[in-house]
Amino acid sequence: MSMTETELGTALRVEDLQKNYFLKGETVHALRGVTFDVSVGEYMAVMGPSGSGKSTLLNLLGCLDRPTSGAYFLGPQNVAELNDDQLSDVRATSIGFVFQSYNLIPQLTVIENIEVPLQYQGKLTPETRERCCALAEMVGLGSRLGHRPTELSGGQQQRVAIARSLVNDPYFILADEATGNLDSKTTDEILTLFERLNNEGKTIIMITHEDDVAARTKRVLRLRDGVIETDVRNR
Repeated sequence: MSMTETELGTALRVEDLQKNYFLKGETVHALRGVTFDVSVGEYMAVMGPSGSGKSTLLNLLGCLDRPTSGAYFLGPQNVAELNDDQLSDVRATSIGFVFQSYNLIPQLTVIENIEVPLQYQGKLTPETRERCCALAEMVGLGSRLGHRPTELSGGQQQRVAIARSLVNDPYFILADEATGNLDSKTTDEILTLFERLNNEGKTIIMITHEDDVAARTKRVLRLRDGVIETDVRNR
């Protein structure tokens, strides 16, 4: 997918997004018509109590699921209409994922974990490998390229995951409770890294339940009962 010049201001947009689940003969309305857009270079937190629709929205934004109805535009394309193979391609090329549990492959080294998205796409070349090394350096792991995840702290593992999320220069980073397994000092370091990436122009959506984490973002969208309760920009 490619953005046209007229759409460079918007990284993604959802319109009247609805998601229903059918459980034991009953319909559960997880999302009840959610509409918002995210500008290029925005740093937004998504919050909400259990059952608010936060996880459902995460799955839809990450192209891990399709909505029951509504539209989801990533650049110029309505990805809500894509089939499974097309959604897989979008996940691989247009979204950078950072998870609470890091999701690193323990048998691989730091640099090999960063290279994984390129390996899957058959795009690993001397040039792209050089980019992976530069990303490792950027997140402060240039001297740890040959180490494996078990030889790293939690914060270092999350730095590997962040570098990996940037390999394909995605439209946006989708971070799911990215600091949930980290102590307060390491959380601060990781959030500082996200802030640096955002200041350099990267669009970031952070799913979190921690007010202190949300306060470090530029915008906080809160869900409740499948609808947007508030959408506030931080000072």
